Amino acid sequence: MGIPLHHLAQTLVHPDEVMGTGWTTRTTEQLATAQNWGERWALLNNIFARQCAYRPPPPPSVVEAWDLLRARHGRATLSELTRTTRLGQRRIQSLFRDYAGIPPQTLSRILRFQHALTMPPDRYRSLAELAAVSGYHDQAHMSRDFRTLSGHTPAQLCRIARTTSRGNADSDGYLSGFSVS
Repeated sequence: MGIPLHHLAQTLVHPDEVMGTGWTTRTTEQLATAQNWGERWALLNNIFARQCAYRPPPPPSVVEAWDLLRARHGRATLSELTRTTRLGQRRIQSLFRDYAGIPPQTLSRILRFQHALTMPPDRYRSLAELAAVSGYHDQAHMSRDFRTLSGHTPAQLCRIARTTSRGNADSDGYLSGFSVS
């Protein structure tokens, strides 16, 4: 984006201030013409990829740490990242703040949350089992992260997914594999 991303963390910034004048209007118009969520996500990926193509890439150590975090769905520790990249903890945290806007520990929470949300329903029978296969210490830990990151409990997100999947054939039905009373 041309600036260290931690300058944008926990702030409200109009997208046009970062992406250029008129970006919001153009993007909204393009998204409105997309036929489904798959097309919308592909469109956004292309827009952001084009925007990032004009920026210098992050250092190889950041890419290496990011790849490890993604491959392990956020289950890599900071000490594992330091061993992999051969950088100190403070340096890794500083690089992630600049290139991702958040420290690697926060990114790990987001990746675990995303992994839990996208877990196929046939892979778990209960919230406790979902927590275990998603890399959480326990169900309470997963529930805290869900509330912090989405404002909803896993059970509430399940109900939302179920309601959405009934009314939208394009829905992926995430979190619909267990029953909620």
